[in-house]
Amino acid sequence: MRQFVYFSSSAATSGSALSKYSQYDGDLMKAGRMDIAIHSFIQGVFLSHDFRKDCKFHFVFYGMPDPPKHIEIQVKDETQISKKDVGNMIKKILYKYKEKEKTEVFPGCFVEKKSFLSVIEELIGQGNEIFILDKKGEDIRKINIPKNCVFIIGDHEGLPKKELKRLKNYCKPVSIGNKMYFASQTVAVVNNELDYRNI
Repeated sequence: MRQFVYFSSSAATSGSALSKYSQYDGDLMKAGRMDIAIHSFIQGVFLSHDFRKDCKFHFVFYGMPDPPKHIEIQVKDETQISKKDVGNMIKKILYKYKEKEKTEVFPGCFVEKKSFLSVIEELIGQGNEIFILDKKGEDIRKINIPKNCVFIIGDHEGLPKKELKRLKNYCKPVSIGNKMYFASQTVAVVNNELDYRNI
């Protein structure tokens, strides 16, 4: 299974915080650039008239008021989801967070309090190979990619330097080209590469 981990140092970490911005002016940019998270998720799991059910998408949010929050989504047959309602779905998932629990809010949609590194360490422990999107990394077209692969993507501020330094000890930096792309574009390019290889 392919998986994506999207990290944001500023994305809102409670349903009420996210609701505050969407209720008054609908400006998800002020909710810690939640708009980037939403666009990346859409590129990760949506297809034309279908979904990628072989893809699991992870959000790790470190914004206020209650960081960190880990949201895990894998679309199931019974999952009710549409592109125009992703922000509302994330808000509902955050509202249903329960302390010290990993809660399934909707089919295939979970929320818990877990740090970025703990999420990555868990994925490694499950036998996945981890790749970090990095402009200076190895060309994605030239590397071996196994079936169980995870790609880490940062928001507009990138990944925290302290965690990035530790991650590079056991994760492979890969590049999709010599230009800087939006996070959502990066997800689309990676998905296309994996589709091309039938991974």
